[in-house]
Amino acid sequence: MTVIRQQDFIDSVADALQFISYYHPQDFVQAMARAYETEQSPAAKDAIAQILTNSRLCAEGKRPICQDTGIVVAFVRVGMNVRWDDATMDIVEMVNAGVRKGYAHPDNVLRASVVSDPAGKRTNTKDNSPAVVHVELVQGDKVEVRIAAKGGGSENKSKFAMLNPGDDIVAWVLEQVPKMGAGWCPPGMLGIGIGGTAEKAVLLAKESLMEDIDMPELKARGAQNRLEELRIELFDKINALGIGAQGLGGLTTVMDVKILDYPTHAASKPVAIIPNCAATRHAHFELDGSGVATFTPPSPEDYPKVEWTASASARKVNLDQLTREEITTWQPGDTLLLSGKLLTGRDAAHKRIRDLLARGEKLPEGVDFNGRFIYYVGPVDPVRDEVVGPAGPTTATRMDGFTEMMLAEIGLMGMVGKAERGEVAIEAIKKHRSVYLMAVGGAAYLVAKAIRSARVVAFADLGMEAIYEFEVENMPVTVGVNAEGKSVHKLGPQEWRERIRIAAA
Repeated sequence: MTVIRQQDFIDSVADALQFISYYHPQDFVQAMARAYETEQSPAAKDAIAQILTNSRLCAEGKRPICQDTGIVVAFVRVGMNVRWDDATMDIVEMVNAGVRKGYAHPDNVLRASVVSDPAGKRTNTKDNSPAVVHVELVQGDKVEVRIAAKGGGSENKSKFAMLNPGDDIVAWVLEQVPKMGAGWCPPGMLGIGIGGTAEKAVLLAKESLMEDIDMPELKARGAQNRLEELRIELFDKINALGIGAQGLGGLTTVMDVKILDYPTHAASKPVAIIPNCAATRHAHFELDGSGVATFTPPSPEDYPKVEWTASASARKVNLDQLTREEITTWQPGDTLLLSGKLLTGRDAAHKRIRDLLARGEKLPEGVDFNGRFIYYVGPVDPVRDEVVGPAGPTTATRMDGFTEMMLAEIGLMGMVGKAERGEVAIEAIKKHRSVYLMAVGGAAYLVAKAIRSARVVAFADLGMEAIYEFEVENMPVTVGVNAEGKSVHKLGPQEWRERIRIAAA
């Protein structure tokens, strides 16, 4: 009988969460490197270069790959011959103790993103607990843990349906993927669960994302069963959609498709899709009673020799002297390097601004959006000599409902976020001759290198959702929606879908 110490389990969880915060799985790095080599779309290739450069910088600096350091999901298999030594907690409590310890590491504090009372006050728990834990009792004398830190941008794009037995799964998936937009930060992985009941299908989709990327090997040897045939078919057809990195249009949208299935009722065909983003983070370890789990870091040679540099055609923009006339000259897909001051704000800050205006009150002293740009971001706290921690963009569509207010009532000139904008926001941008710029999701540490100073100017109680003022220097962005309402997230995929179709004909 194996005896496992409670503290060894807690420390192993904490160490795993620190490890995956700054080390991509190497299979993911290799797949991203392959995508970079084969990509023909300049915009998509530039985005992948930023993601790969960011990955290496995070490994070197031991700082988070993404500012969204995730909600923790753990699959724990406990052998029936395991005995716990002096345990005062149950398994879920131990995982949560590991989360609290791992996220509070003084040299790499991770962003607290979990809120309690989700249907009410949505109060930040401050330590990223509780985790979502799935415990299974199995044969054996070991404890196996598969743990991930799941970002909100990708999790929010999950899809589920109760299909009829005769419905085509491939057709449904191909219908859903374009609806997911780019907020899940492709290229990444799709996890698909088929069968069981509603909750089982979703759980299968999530669990499938714990597997390594092996699509090149699978295609090389050929499918050996129906699920492998489905994986290959979906991989090829999804990439033929031309969505590409960050939704800019290109050859690689997914680097793998994972599928797990389970027997289901004769009248049912539940199917779930959950994507993993460009900040894929997961680790697997076993405890056998010998102590804390160990994790082997990658070596510098494991990273491709890709060093992102700004395109020679990138236009330098001084935010402090920018005019409304100048922004009307920008076209979708243009690359810009921003310098100067911009304010930040995301969901909670926008809601608070709306509530203030509704009551006829003024914005807090020192907060003036007139003629300025807002960056949708919730940064990680700084450590050591940093002015701010990793500060990549959050999904812009969540702010669509506030866009007309921000442009019409407080004079905002433009916005910076990630992924596409919805029709409501695009109409407001076109109406007010504004502009939306897109930064690369999954390049948070690289973006933070462009931030020269940061200070909270309002709503400090909101933590990472407070309004900051950043001073940036050569922060890379792409024009997502121009003043005429033209969107690169529509034009880019259209162009590359047609190019892929012609090449395949």
